[in-house]
This record gives sequence, structure tokens and C-alpha cells, in this order.
Amino acid sequence: MVAPVTTPGSRSLPTLAKYDVIEEIGHGGMATVYRAKDHRLAREVAVKVIHPHLRDSAEVAHRFVVEAQAVAKLRHANIVEVFDVSAEDDAEKFLVVELVRGSTLRKLLKERAPLPPEIAAAIGLDVLAALTHAHAEGVVHRDVKPENVLIEHRPLRTDGETPVPPSGDAPSRVKVKLTDFGIAKLLDAQGVTSTGQVLGSPAHMAPEQIEGGAVDARADVFGMGVMLYEAMVGHLPFEGSNPAQVLRRVLDGQYSPAELERPTVGKRWSTILDRALAHDANERYASASEMRDALAAEIKRVGVESPVRELESYFDDPEGYEKDHKARTIKKLCDLAQSARREDRSLDAANDYNRALAYAPDDPQLLRIVARMQRDAARARMLRRALPLALATIAAMAFAYFLTQSLKQHRAQSIAQNDPSATASQPVVASVFVAAPASVSATAPIIVPVVSTSTSVVAVGSTAAPHAERTITLASVTPATVNVSVDGKDPEPKSSGDVLKLDDHEHTLRFTCAGDACDATTKKIAPGKKDDAISVELHVKDATLIVTLDATVPHGQNPTFGIEQYPALVVKPGVPVPVTVPPARYITVIDRNNPSRTTKVDLRPGQSTTVPF
Repeated sequence: MVAPVTTPGSRSLPTLAKYDVIEEIGHGGMATVYRAKDHRLAREVAVKVIHPHLRDSAEVAHRFVVEAQAVAKLRHANIVEVFDVSAEDDAEKFLVVELVRGSTLRKLLKERAPLPPEIAAAIGLDVLAALTHAHAEGVVHRDVKPENVLIEHRPLRTDGETPVPPSGDAPSRVKVKLTDFGIAKLLDAQGVTSTGQVLGSPAHMAPEQIEGGAVDARADVFGMGVMLYEAMVGHLPFEGSNPAQVLRRVLDGQYSPAELERPTVGKRWSTILDRALAHDANERYASASEMRDALAAEIKRVGVESPVRELESYFDDPEGYEKDHKARTIKKLCDLAQSARREDRSLDAANDYNRALAYAPDDPQLLRIVARMQRDAARARMLRRALPLALATIAAMAFAYFLTQSLKQHRAQSIAQNDPSATASQPVVASVFVAAPASVSATAPIIVPVVSTSTSVVAVGSTAAPHAERTITLASVTPATVNVSVDGKDPEPKSSGDVLKLDDHEHTLRFTCAGDACDATTKKIAPGKKDDAISVELHVKDATLIVTLDATVPHGQNPTFGIEQYPALVVKPGVPVPVTVPPARYITVIDRNNPSRTTKVDLRPGQSTTVPF
């Protein structure tokens, strides 16, 4: 939460011997942050002052000293520098750090999430560079989250300045800095040992950190995975209505892959996030440097030559950038997919085509390409399953043939020995039809010659033409997962890229969402033998919000409430209001008469939620 700006001379501003405190710029659970001026060096700094109810705590004071000592030895362009710390005899306990003139990644996500994946990754590169340096110095951050990432943007043109060229060796106009190492754990022998206390933000903590186990650099890798997932998808991977529920979900390690929650993220970015979020620390990237290399390789593969300039373009004009990014990304992904197909890397091609299709779900050419690749993949899987059966059938036929030949020779020899003058009747060859396995597509029966010494012919087996099979590819599905019922049968969950196998008759497909969260829709599939691809977009039902007044809480005249995510919406007590459910499901309700009073609400599509104020 951002605190209201105060003015010089306000009683709420602390008095510090060496610093003129100018205004409050934010606060957290431990301290309030102020903009101040350093008397001696004539520069503006940020001063973090411990809350009054905590400054007499020896433990809190010790943690402040630990922060100063830990970060003071870190000198890196992506880490907020520590300048000073309060003395033991100072009335206030404070920490003086570099002033970053910008905002937090949290604020950016509130305004613009989800971010283009390449922009989220470009920010991640700088944060991982900071972590790489900190880990080399024996410091684990332990609380990597959007609130602790500061972003400073200098516009392309400011009064009295010449425009900075967007390329070349010009200094970057966007700075990303990691701050708040207040709960960092020193790994060297002189560091602070763990007391078993859980410190950090529940949704961003690694499982081993929650359980009080050994924590190393891989805990920060996990935190990076959570942060980048939220930036790319628009909500956290592990969510719950309270901290205990969130912690349990982190420990369970269950979350929906990013590519399913937001198909435009694509398989490759989703795979990188999955590795960072691995429940077992041994399965994650071994270091921040290794994860940074993975991000850098993928961001370069999709055509971003300079992540720094990419960030500048984005912050100069976010709307314009996103429009241009979409067009550029579709073209680059199609080029990459075509190259992969030429090199017989079908899986890579499918991944890139699928991400391109997520950006342009109605593009007929992309729909045809993806549908064809889905059919080819289905055929390949079918052949792989059928090959062992086919080989077994051929072996059985060969055995039967040689067995009948042996029986024939034995019969002829027996007749000749018993009646040399007898003339053996002419053998009759009968065709035995051996049906191929159901998974093998055959246009003709397999014929095994069987030689009979009888003049009568016995027909064994027969063939019947099966119904023609076709595939219906779900090229694009919104929301990420829907339930599909074919001709009234039990519904099954399906996502973008999944394939339905149908015969050549007419079929009725009914699409719904879990928990009746969407308006159902039905699609008719006409009879025929041609494979096809369809797109499905279900309307997610609005939730209903009702704000009630708590009689024990004083309210102003004509109390009204608002929603942070929908600033234009006015909510009156007791009046049901339909609200569009955001991707993350959570909204923040604000008391318009007292904006400091807020509450977070978990909305459920199609359901009513009552919020007491």
C-alpha cells in the first residue's frame, strides 16, 4: 500500500540529526520509508525508519544492522546501495539507502499485468544479475517479490535535454534494482544462523524455506519463478484466501502451467518457469546465473537483440509497444517454426506455431498449419502404438504359413507310404483373412494362404469397412481449460491444442466450465471425413458483489465504496453490483471516504460475495 504524501513540518515526519526528512514515500511491515536530504553530501536519499512499536525490540534492531552489513558489501548496478545506518544512541532506528526515482514492479503489475513475456524476462535478467552478485558474496535475499524490485524510467525526452538515441552505447534510460535484503541470511561463518522462524512472503517462499530447512541460492531461484509467473500470466501460481492456504499450496507444489493459464506465454517460457518452480530444489536451476542464461537464450531466440532497449521501448509507450510486439512476435515465431519443420524438429515447430496461434486465434493459415501438425502428430503416435502389434501379426502369419506347409508335406508322405498307387487329390488353397489390429489403418485384408488337402473350402474370418475417423483440433480455447461433452457423454477437460477423435457422422459438442463459471455453448460438427480445427471462447460469468456496513465501525455520510481494479465503478452498501472477474480472481474494495481502509476479495464467477465493512 502506498502511503499519502506528507509535507515538511508535519508532526508525522521523524527528526534525524544528519538528514532533512522531506516526505513519506511508502511503508511496509517493519518500517516507513521517507525521502530525505543528506546534509553533508547534499544529495537526496531514502531513509527507512523502524516503526515506533518495533524500535525497542532488540531482535528488530539486530535485523536492521544485519541488513546494513549484508548489503553494504554489495556493489552492483542492479542493487540498491546502502549508505548509512543509525547509531546505537540514536532515538530512531533507521537505514539510509540510495533513492530510486521510480516505482515498484508491484505497481506496474497492478496497472498493466500481464506483461509481454519478453518484457517480464528482460526485467528478470537484471534481477537475476543482482542475485548472482549477492550469492557470490554469500547473501541470499530470501524475499524476492515485485514489491522489492524498483524500476526507474527516464523518458526519451525531458525539458532541456537532447533525446537519447535508442541504440548504440547510450546509457540505459531504464534501471531495475533489487532492494530490501532485510531478511537475508549470510552464508559465511560469521553470518546469522537460522532460528527456524519463517520470514518472507508466503506466495513467494520456496518449500524448504517454509519448512525451516537449509536455504541457499535456489530459494531465490524459486522466488524468481513465482515473480516471473505472475508478471507473464497476471496472477500468482500459488493462491489462497489466507496465508496458511497459500503455504499449503506451495508445499503441495500444485499449480497450473503458465502456457495453460495464458497461451501467449508459450511452451518455452512456461518450461523455464516450471524448472524454477520445481518443488525439489535439486530440480531447479542450480544458480541465479544459470536461470539468467536460460532467459537470455530464449529472449534472443525470439528476436530481442537488446533487452535494455526493449525495456526502454516498452516504458516509453506501453500500448504502442504491445501492439508492435504482437505483430513482431507472430512473424518471428512463424519463421522459427518453419525452420524447425525443415529440420524435422516437429515438437519445436508445434510449440512456436501454438504460441503464434494464441496471439492470432482466428488466423486461417495458422489454424490450418496447426491442425495439420496435430493430425501428423496423432498419426505418428498411432503408428508407434500399432507397430508392435503389426510385427506380432506378421510373425503369427509367417508361423501359420510354414506350419501348414509342414502339415501338407507330412500328409503327402503318409499317403505315399500307405498307398503308393493312390493319387493325391489336388490341394485347394483357401484364403484365411486375419483382421489387422484396430489401431492399424488398412485398406485391404491381410491374406494368408492355407493349403488344404480337402476339396471343400472353409471361409475363415471376414472384413467389414469401419467408419472413417477424423480429428477435430481445438486450436484456441478461452478460458484456458474447458469441459467438452461429445453427444451427451461425460465431459472431459480440454485445452488449446487438444484433439477430439470422431467418426464421420454428425456430432454435437457442448462446452462448459468447471463450477458453472461460464455460459455454456454448443457446436455442431457436420458429417464428413475431413479433419478440421475450431476455436472455442466461453463467456466467464460476472460475479455479484455486495458491500455491507459493520455497525461497530464508524462511517461517514453517504458511504460509498470502489474497486481498485475498476476505478469508475461505484458500489453502494447493500446494493448488488455485477463485477467482471479478473484473471487473478481477486479485487481490492476501497472505502471512498477513507481510502486507507481496503479489503481483498476473492470473486467467484456466477456467485455472490458479501463483504462486510
